[in-house]
Amino acid sequence: MAPDVTAAKPAEGVSVPAGAGRGSLGRFLRWDVLVGMLLVLVFVGGSAGSPGFASIDNLSFALGDLGEIALIALAMTMLVVAAEVDLSVASVLGLSSALVGSLWDAGWAIESIIPLVIVVGAVCGLVNGLLVTRLGLPSLAVTIGTLALYRGLAYVVLGDRAIAEFPQQYVDLAVNDVPGTPVPYPVMLFILLAAVTGVVLHATGFGRSLFAIGAQEEAAQFAGIRVKRIKLILFVLSGAIAAFAGVVYTLRYGSARADNGVGLELAVIAAVLLGGVDFDGGRGTLGGVIAGVLLIGLLRNLLMLNDVSTEIQSIVTGLLLIISVITPRLVAAVGRRRRIPVLASSPPPPES
Repeated sequence: MAPDVTAAKPAEGVSVPAGAGRGSLGRFLRWDVLVGMLLVLVFVGGSAGSPGFASIDNLSFALGDLGEIALIALAMTMLVVAAEVDLSVASVLGLSSALVGSLWDAGWAIESIIPLVIVVGAVCGLVNGLLVTRLGLPSLAVTIGTLALYRGLAYVVLGDRAIAEFPQQYVDLAVNDVPGTPVPYPVMLFILLAAVTGVVLHATGFGRSLFAIGAQEEAAQFAGIRVKRIKLILFVLSGAIAAFAGVVYTLRYGSARADNGVGLELAVIAAVLLGGVDFDGGRGTLGGVIAGVLLIGLLRNLLMLNDVSTEIQSIVTGLLLIISVITPRLVAAVGRRRRIPVLASSPPPPES
């Protein structure tokens, strides 16, 4: 007898996920996909409403303007996936900028300054990591403290001075596009690092360990994952990348200042969470984060083209951060309600 290929009907009283049988629709309703669609809508709307928004020159400028945010977001993505966060990244960027200016003013060669500054950033990340992994302190509280500490150190190093006139060949690397393309050099570097990060995060055992740690740290430890060591590596990486971003920021603006990058951590966190990475850890995709970075960059550029003040731009970034935290939780809550089995209408089980 031929097998019955008719889809079986779920038994009454059995909970059926709301998205069951709707695989294609479920893929479209993924948060990172929705962010990508919103990115397209912003681009189309900006092109129609603001002359010059879609020009090659403006898009190149917009990409260059978010280069530091994009670079820092790579390390932040892995940290948040592992259920940690680093709010000190903008202060490490400022400390890096202050060190570049101070050492350049003291006569150091830029080739010696850059690696030293990256090492200092890694040490800042190491301090964060040791406080979190060895003392068991929450990363949110630790990095709020070091946010103030590292910014204070930046003022100790450079004070209120502004140092300029850096070597032109390095300034060109931070400002100019890759020949034959509208892509600035820092963004091209981000593309290469993003490809490496994507492979590590989604196609290696190390990446699977990050998701396991974020989902349930205790279970990950029982599975043999070196949780503390991995988190320490992530904090060191975050500090080193933030320091390198400080070098790029300094050269791009042609000015080393202790207050460079103030508030930049807000845009980084907003991009990561807007991209669909769960703040509680264990979920997210790098593709979503890249879409989030681009969305924030295009929105900032669009607001700037329409002469919107920086204060309003900060408000928009803050609203995006709040929306990115609240909306997935509301969607999850609605999904849980729809999966509750309706048992009241089911007939009682037969008595034995």
